[in-house]
Amino acid sequence: MDEDGPRAAEEDPEPGRAKTFIRLNDLSGAGGRPGPGDREAGSGDSEAEALPYPALAPVVFFYLSQESRPRSWCLRLVCNPWFERVSMLVILLNCVTLGMFHPCEDIACDSPRCRILQSFDDFIFAFFAVEMIVKMIALGIFGKKCYLGDTWNRLDFFIVIAGMLEYSLDLQNVSFSAVRTVRVLRPLRAINRVPSMRILVTLLLDTLPMLGNVLLLCFFVFFIFGIVGVQLWAGLLRNRCFLPENFSIPYTVDLERYYQTENEDENPFICSQPRENGMRYCRSIPTRREEGLECTLDYYSYNDTTNTSCVNWNQYYTNCSAGEHNPFKGAINFDNIGYAWIAIFQVITLEGWVDIMYFVMDAHSFYNFIYFILLIIVSGFVGEQGCPPGLWWIHFCWFCFHHSSPCAPNFSLLLAILNLGIKAGKFHLVSF
Repeated sequence: MDEDGPRAAEEDPEPGRAKTFIRLNDLSGAGGRPGPGDREAGSGDSEAEALPYPALAPVVFFYLSQESRPRSWCLRLVCNPWFERVSMLVILLNCVTLGMFHPCEDIACDSPRCRILQSFDDFIFAFFAVEMIVKMIALGIFGKKCYLGDTWNRLDFFIVIAGMLEYSLDLQNVSFSAVRTVRVLRPLRAINRVPSMRILVTLLLDTLPMLGNVLLLCFFVFFIFGIVGVQLWAGLLRNRCFLPENFSIPYTVDLERYYQTENEDENPFICSQPRENGMRYCRSIPTRREEGLECTLDYYSYNDTTNTSCVNWNQYYTNCSAGEHNPFKGAINFDNIGYAWIAIFQVITLEGWVDIMYFVMDAHSFYNFIYFILLIIVSGFVGEQGCPPGLWWIHFCWFCFHHSSPCAPNFSLLLAILNLGIKAGKFHLVSF
């Protein structure tokens, strides 16, 4: 071998063989093509140079070499650039067909539209299954350089196996909706076909451990504010204005056990018990109205009612005590730490938090607004302090994708730099 041998082998392993148009390391999960040092650690320079695809396993399934059939056919097919393009086209077609299904309108799938979409779905599943088999023959199954050695290929494998399980259940007339939901993961196969998207998803997953301290701080905030809420307001959002125990209701009158507003579930009348210092008491219940007429008579004038008069039964809801129901179908309360966390989460999202604050102020005290204002300030501070360390790489990715780097045409150098930045966690690239 002459002194330019290694370089020539890197540029063109076999001059007579057609060059591949796709990076084999992306398919197999390996790094780049092995350099001279890597070849010495393998089976020798001559054997490595003799392989048509040095980045892949020499032998798979114990006897299929890279030049034996049908593996050689599968390798040429996988390395053809149109193979990935067709796969991407099928993935986009799958996204369209999944969005066109109307399961509620045609449950039995008897309409021509549903049958056509089902035929497309069968074709797409068959294509994915054949694609997986071809890649397994070309790359092998188990091993660092094989099909299941790559994380994204394992995702494809899981989706195909779930589809096989779904079809087998259909043949047995077994309904298993949890398996059917796996088909929505099929568009995720596009991540493995777009290198830039794959890098961003990988970096996002790498930043998750950095959020551990932020999540721990959020847990302490939830826990402390949850304990305070339970200690102060446990059971108070159940307060309603009831009729007195010895109150006799005429047989011809249909009254509720406690006063209910027109929108009782979302806007109940929560009262303050005598021992509390809330803002709403049972004496604040508005006058009863019947058919647009304001009722002014009392209990003893019931027999004297006419078409222009009625009894104001609301004035007898004077007993403020705990009932059975909490606001919003029982979802919002501070009866235990779990429900308190749900209420706190809604408060920090700033969605409907004012209603929760008013409920608590009506039942307990006007000064409870301090709790909610403080909770919003603290949660906002935690969010501002926790987000930049976890999202600094977005600015860096934006910079790299808008400024071409001749040193990293295949994003390998970019991925290495970003991984170093994630480990350091000290980049501030907002200025880009």
